[in-house]
Parts: sequence; structure tokens; C-alpha cells
Amino acid sequence: MWRKIKWGLAIAALTVVVLFLHYTLPQHDIVRITNTYNRLTTIGANWMFYAASDVGTAESGETRDIRFIEAVRPNGKVIVYRNEDTGWVWPPYFKYDSSNLQAEGTNLKSTEEAPKWVSVTHYGWRIPWFSTYPNAVAMRAVAGPDATSFPWLNTVILTLLALAVFMLRRMWLQFRERAIDPMLSDAGEAWDSVEDRADQAAGRARGLWSRLRHRLAGRPAPPRR
Repeated sequence: MWRKIKWGLAIAALTVVVLFLHYTLPQHDIVRITNTYNRLTTIGANWMFYAASDVGTAESGETRDIRFIEAVRPNGKVIVYRNEDTGWVWPPYFKYDSSNLQAEGTNLKSTEEAPKWVSVTHYGWRIPWFSTYPNAVAMRAVAGPDATSFPWLNTVILTLLALAVFMLRRMWLQFRERAIDPMLSDAGEAWDSVEDRADQAAGRARGLWSRLRHRLAGRPAPPRR
């Protein structure tokens, strides 16, 4: 039972880490930009999927002026990006050029008859029922819809993260071997000693009770062992 609980907690923690990395790390989409615009947007229960209020522009209470970029994927499916500064808050993209990025997007707009393909770097998720949009952080023109790019940044971050986990695990194992295991061993030996003394005391008590019973019954006491 405890093993199932432990594995369940481990899987849940791993799922949280994977989702966090998938949301935060940059991703690249090849799209054709069809429209760019600003829209007053009410930020409610989904506030965690938007930039901090002191980073956005023309914010008033829960209503904020947010830039959006509409695009179409090579397979014909549409995608909408928001274009917000991240500032110094999380995720650490240190983005302050949302106005320039909006101008780039407007300049790269194209039609289906004369497409211009663009690689949009973004983070976040598009969840229509929750009104969340991935945040575009960079874009560049590419040769065509089949253009690809190697995720160098993601590779470096994941490699460093794996090394950090490996080092932390090694440090934990060494700490447990040097500090915790000896304490547990000493505690186990002390407990065994206590059990031995308890058994000896119980044996003496049983012997004393047996001799007392024999004396009360007028029989000779059994020899001591």
C-alpha cells in the first residue's frame, strides 16, 4: 500500500514538473500571420496565464489593453498569440519590446495566395475555453512551411536541469550514507538492546512469579536458570 502511495506521489510530482517545463520553455511555430490588433481584455480567474499587471499597457483594474497576433499553420489550423512584455517576472524572458514585435508581425502579414512563412517563438498554451493564449517573444521570416530549427536553448536548460538533479541525488545519497544511516543503525541497535533487556526482565518476572506460586502451593521452588 505504501509503495503504491509513494509511486503515485512520484508520478504526480513528475507530471507537475513536465507540465511546468512544457509551459515555460520556448517553442517554435511555423505560421502565416494574417492579422495583428489590440483588444481590451478582462483578466479574471485566468490571471496566472497573463503578464503581471504592472508590465502590461493601458491597464485599468481587471481590463488591460493586450496585443494579439492571429496566424495560420501550414495545415490550415489557426492559432492566436498574445504579445505582452514579461519584464523581470516569471518566465524570465526579459521581454520589453512587445511594440516592436507587433510592428514586425504587422510587416510580415501575408495572404493565402502569397504566403510569408514566419517562425514564432513563444511560451504558454492556447486553451480556448479558458481564454488563454501563448505569449509570442520573437519572430523571424523563414524560407517555407517546412523550415525547422534545433531547440538549442531547451537542450541546454534540460541538460543543466538533469545535471542538477543528478548532483542533488548524489549529495542526498552521500548525506544519507554518512549521517542518516548511522543514526538509524544506532537507533536499531539501541532498540534491540532495549528489547533484550525487556525480554530478560520479563524472564526474571516470570521466574519470580513461578517460584512464588510454588511456595504458596507448598511445593519446592524450581531451580533458577
